[in-house]
Amino acid sequence: MRRNDSRKRTETLDYIQSMLGQLRVMAENERCDMLAYLIEMAFLEAGEVTRGERPSRAGRDRRDSAA
Repeated sequence: MRRNDSRKRTETLDYIQSMLGQLRVMAENERCDMLAYLIEMAFLEAGEVTRGERPSRAGRDRRDSAA
């Protein structure tokens, strides 16, 4: 992946994580515990993908080959 593509991807994932953080706070304020939990999991996932700790396409290859 080219440097600009990598930077754009990182910026996009950072933006997604930021939005998820705000959504989590909103869900917590409305006492939507399960929704807040699920958003928190997505928030953590976005951070792990950004840091390269988790593949961004987990499971997708298996679904695509089954079709």
